[in-house]
Amino acid sequence: MAKYEVRFKRSVAKDLRKIPNQDVKGILHRINMLAENPRGFGCTKLVGNSRYRVRLGSYRILYEIADDVLIIYVVKVAYRSRVYRKASNR
Repeated sequence: MAKYEVRFKRSVAKDLRKIPNQDVKGILHRINMLAENPRGFGCTKLVGNSRYRVRLGSYRILYEIADDVLIIYVVKVAYRSRVYRKASNR
């Protein structure tokens, strides 16, 4: 199986700054694991959306998969109660 390239939306850096450093380390490790198998254990396809979700403790990683070019786009990383909110709802 080919390895996927991981790309981040610009806002993900801002999301990660809000999370404690020990949690960020685990989140980045989990994101690197997605490069090997983007639809692996714990991956859930979101209903009505082209995005996928991975849980890591109380945090969620939202991402999109482009299989034709082998790229994973990490869209958002946030605490579970805030990750699914749209920007206009804040």
